[in-house]
Amino acid sequence: MQSLAFIQWCLAHLNYWVITLLMAIDSSFIPFPSEVVVPPAAWLAGAEGDLNVVLVVVFATLGADLGALINYGLALWLGRPIVYRFAASRFGRLCLLSEEKVQHAEAYFDRHGAISTFIGRLIPAVRQLISIPAGLARMSLGRFLLYTTLGAGIWNSILAAIGYYLSTVPGIDSREAVIAKASQYSHEIGYGLIAIVAAVIIFFVWKACRRSA
Repeated sequence: MQSLAFIQWCLAHLNYWVITLLMAIDSSFIPFPSEVVVPPAAWLAGAEGDLNVVLVVVFATLGADLGALINYGLALWLGRPIVYRFAASRFGRLCLLSEEKVQHAEAYFDRHGAISTFIGRLIPAVRQLISIPAGLARMSLGRFLLYTTLGAGIWNSILAAIGYYLSTVPGIDSREAVIAKASQYSHEIGYGLIAIVAAVIIFFVWKACRRSA
């Protein structure tokens, strides 16, 4: 009930600073879906003109960078044993973390290397956690921020495009309706992006194998 009240408050007070704060929360280890933030803000930009859709993407991406830096910094400074202990703790479970999820993110990072901080931002269930293995691996901060900004910028642009489009759809006349539709579309788009990323990786692996043959 309290989380529902918080979401309703956020919807009623959407501005660039609230967008930045909520997207920072979304990108950290505290669960908060970006579908609740960016599409309604973009819908406001299209339906009521209260916000600018380009600035919505800019501030959402800035917030995503801040949240990702929290995960990166904690992993870098605390190290693997403490990160895994936190994930297995009661508070970690309240944040929807688990050892399995962190292991999954680490395995994804190990398979794809530094570029996974870009690719991972586009994949559901990996997006919020990919910063942790980057910190554990002591990835260069400059590269980390570059890949995170690119990935988060693309994802936020997709969500903003959905919200802006919904401002032209008859019957979508409330922020709650925007959230419902945006969640549906963003999940479908997310799985589509997974398929595209997998195809690109397979292509490059195949090309590398042909070169070495």
